[in-house]
Amino acid sequence: MSFLKDLARRRACTGLLLCAFVLGLVGCATQAPPEQAAPEGSLLRVGRFAVKTEELNRAPEAVQGGFVWRDTAAQLTLELTNPFGSILARVLVTNNGATLERANGEIIQTTSPDSLIDQALGQSIPVQGLRSWLRVQKTPQIGMRVLENDAQGRIVAFEQDGWQARLSNFDALGPRLISLLRAQAGRNISVRLVVD
Repeated sequence: MSFLKDLARRRACTGLLLCAFVLGLVGCATQAPPEQAAPEGSLLRVGRFAVKTEELNRAPEAVQGGFVWRDTAAQLTLELTNPFGSILARVLVTNNGATLERANGEIIQTTSPDSLIDQALGQSIPVQGLRSWLRVQKTPQIGMRVLENDAQGRIVAFEQDGWQARLSNFDALGPRLISLLRAQAGRNISVRLVVD
């Protein structure tokens, strides 16, 4: 009889462990990305980013994760997540300035979204430039030096604001792969954005 009680107890424990495991997996599941549809003139992009900085006599530094980019004429919201989907920072850009909210609730306000991202990640990403670089472009912007156009007339390689950019894998909204490089005295910064 004690054998049957022991067997029943083991099955119950195994069942509880299995339930805990399944619930743990459900808790780790990532949410489906928001739909790509956006109002006219708006841009919604969801994807992954990787930033790497290399300096002379220092070990390379890198950060990667996901992003959700919601851009309208009046407002840009950029959410940056770690590889597990937890929010690292949320940036809100309006005509009045830029606000960063960290995961711990800390809020920082400045006039430049680029400096906010640098504070959040410890790495430089040209947020202001990306507002236009994420869209299909056929006409150069002020300060842009076009290096290459594709067969459809889209700008696919250029230099602007100290960044060298290569755009590829286009869909109807814009490039799905953006590779950026900035070479400064003794320091190289590379940024890679992949739109899912």
